Amino acid sequence: MPLFEVETDSHIIITWAEDEASARAVLADAYPTDDIVRLTKRPRDSWVISKGALGLTSRSLDICSVARDCLARSAGDKVHAIRLYMSETGSDLEGARRVIESNMVMGW
Repeated sequence: MPLFEVETDSHIIITWAEDEASARAVLADAYPTDDIVRLTKRPRDSWVISKGALGLTSRSLDICSVARDCLARSAGDKVHAIRLYMSETGSDLEGARRVIESNMVMGW
């Protein structure tokens, strides 16, 4: 079964579907108010996310541990945790926000 990438105005969905119409049906079921921006049939049956594209290439730093420490020290205050993360890692605002929010979602 082919793998489809369905990008909407709010989400990117990776799903297996028999054809394009089935992929659209998955989107309609999950997010009926989203509009499709792009629908692509992937050339292979797996999906890879580049850590380099996400800015996660540093091997000397465990970003999750640093982010969780910043969240703990800030008592869960996201803005303060982002500032702490930026000062500890030298990360820019967008990168720090992404890492802190990702760890908040994971239940630091």
